[in-house]
Amino acid sequence: MTLHRPIRAIVFDMDGVLIDSEVIWQRVRADYAAALGHVWTHEDQMAMLGCSTSVWSEQMRQRLGLLHLQAQDVADQVKQRVQAAFESALPTRPGAAEALEALAQHYPLALASGSPRNLVDCAMRLTGFGRYFQSIWTGDDVQHGKPHPEIYLRAVATLGVAPGEALGIEDAPNGLLALRAAGMRAVAAPCPEFPLDAPTLALADVTIDSLRSLTPTLVQSL
Repeated sequence: MTLHRPIRAIVFDMDGVLIDSEVIWQRVRADYAAALGHVWTHEDQMAMLGCSTSVWSEQMRQRLGLLHLQAQDVADQVKQRVQAAFESALPTRPGAAEALEALAQHYPLALASGSPRNLVDCAMRLTGFGRYFQSIWTGDDVQHGKPHPEIYLRAVATLGVAPGEALGIEDAPNGLLALRAAGMRAVAAPCPEFPLDAPTLALADVTIDSLRSLTPTLVQSL
C-alpha cells in the first residue's frame, strides 16, 4: 500500500474545469473551419483538449489544409474569436466559485492553464477567480505544453511544496497525463460534453461529476 503525504497545495486547470469554455472553443473552431469550407468534428475537438497553442494551431493548420498560413496565423485568428466569445458570455462550471472559496481557506492555490496569457487574464477578470490564486501559469510561460509536466512542476514550486504534496484538477487526457508525469495526485473533473474514456479516468485518484464535490473533506481523503 502506498502511503501519501498530506495534500498541502492544489493546482487547477482552467478550460473545462473552472470555466465552461471547451464548448466555446469547439464552436469557434467549427465556425472558423466552416468559413473556410471545412467541417470541424467532435472528434477533432477531443483530440485537442489540453493541447498547447503551438500544438493545436499546427494540428488545425494541417487538418484544414491551411498550408498557405503559418500555425501562428491560425492561432491568432482563433484566439481573437475565442476572446470575443469570452467577452460576450463566459459561463463558469457548476460549483467552481464555491470550490475555490472553500479550498482557498485551507490550501494555497495555483492555476496551470495551457491557454495563452491573454485568454487566461481575460477569464480571470470576467469571473473574478484570479483573486483565489497565489500563482497563475499559462501556456505562454512554459516551453513544453501538457502532457509534459513542466507547467505543473513550475506551479507547485511557486507554492513552495513538493509535487507529491500537491493535487491537480483536470478535465482533459493531456492534463491528467501531465499530473501523473509530475508526480502529483489527480482529480478528474470531465465536462459532460467531452467525457473521458476508462483508461484516461484510471489516471486519476478520483473522478467527480461536479466541482460541488471538490471539498476540503475530499481533498483530505486523498
